[in-house]
Amino acid sequence: MKTIGLILTLVGIGLAVWHFTFHTDSSSASTSAAQLDFTEVDRGPIMQSVRATGRLGPVAEVQVGSQVSGIITELFADFNSEVVAGQLIAQLDPSTFEAEVALAEAELQSAEAGLELARSRERRVRPLFQQEHLPQSALDEAIAELRQAEAQVSIRESRLRRAKVELERCRIVSPTNGIVISRNVDVGQKVAASLSAPVLFEIADDLTRMEIIANVPEADIGQLREGQSVEFLVDAYRESRFEGQVVQIRNAPRIIDSVVTYDTVVRVDNSELLLKPGMTAEVFIITEQADDAVRVRNSALRARLPENLRPSTERPETVSESARPVFVLGDTSSVEVRWIETGITDGFHTEVRSGLESGMQLITGFRLSADRSANRSGSVLTGQQATF
Repeated sequence: MKTIGLILTLVGIGLAVWHFTFHTDSSSASTSAAQLDFTEVDRGPIMQSVRATGRLGPVAEVQVGSQVSGIITELFADFNSEVVAGQLIAQLDPSTFEAEVALAEAELQSAEAGLELARSRERRVRPLFQQEHLPQSALDEAIAELRQAEAQVSIRESRLRRAKVELERCRIVSPTNGIVISRNVDVGQKVAASLSAPVLFEIADDLTRMEIIANVPEADIGQLREGQSVEFLVDAYRESRFEGQVVQIRNAPRIIDSVVTYDTVVRVDNSELLLKPGMTAEVFIITEQADDAVRVRNSALRARLPENLRPSTERPETVSESARPVFVLGDTSSVEVRWIETGITDGFHTEVRSGLESGMQLITGFRLSADRSANRSGSVLTGQQATF
């Protein structure tokens, strides 16, 4: 009986030891092991920019209309036609205006005949008046008729000039050298020039020079200056970045749905004629740039560690208010805090102006690791020590 009691006692002690050891090790492995993620401080270019969208168009675009109404009888230009100033590009039916010219010429001839008759009468009346054969009223009447006849001639001459001008307007000519980018009429179509001239053609003077009208939000407009460099993308060539320059920041605001934007004009070189009018551009206006800066990924500036792993981030008195803390992996695999002064950012990297050197390892975050031996991409941290 004593032997059996001893055996039961030993078994109970063994079970207790096994239970305590198993649960303690499992809890420790699941809560105290953490896998660190980190990034390396490096050197490289950083470009801080203001993003906007806009639309490409020619620097100078002329809309060609008609000042008279009529039917289009001929077209001498089409889409993509190259034209020169004064070139005939469309013809309106001139028959009505030719009749107006003929009528005005006939009326002028009649007025000139009346003028000649009034002059003859005045020449006859004046000597008779001087010889006192006719009263003063007869001379006054002859002079008045002469002046009326002269006025009628002037009126008819003006009407004839107007009729000829309207006849000439039946010939639609290009006002500038360029290329036709839009044609809005066809042969046989009636053009009605009432309150405003209808647009028949749109002509771009030079497609090798284009511009983007970018809509910049009011929050960013204070960062822009004339002469700043610009990079932009278009959907047709997503693999390519095109360049331009800010040439004008317009003061007139655009307000759409309570959102205020300002038009910013970007001049673009289109020597290769890849860009076409109307393309939508994603614009990046470069406000600051550093070619060889010490930089870190922005994720390192937002790193968070558990309370039991994180060293104190209380700001020392010698550190400026603008400094920011980052977690550095030290030489002894310990976590250290560095206070850094930052500069410009491109949204992915941030410039470090002091506090770090190229090659340092910055912690970007951590993940709990259930198996310490399986950690390959980072380091396993227990307490405040990291092992690899």
